[in-house]
Amino acid sequence: MFNFSMPELGLILIIALVVFGPGKLPELGKALGRGLQEFRRATSGATAGEEAKPPGREAEKS
Repeated sequence: MFNFSMPELGLILIIALVVFGPGKLPELGKALGRGLQEFRRATSGATAGEEAKPPGREAEKS
């Protein structure tokens, strides 16, 4: 998905630590994880519903 190397990830972590502080970081991580999990569920549900319909069937009926 993203192509980050270790130094880039470290820099992002340091910036987040400075901006939010060490007390808020675990809370933000949990919220980010929950958000990503909900996003993955929503996208997998959308693609599963699309795969159930055969492609091109509506165009053949016209």
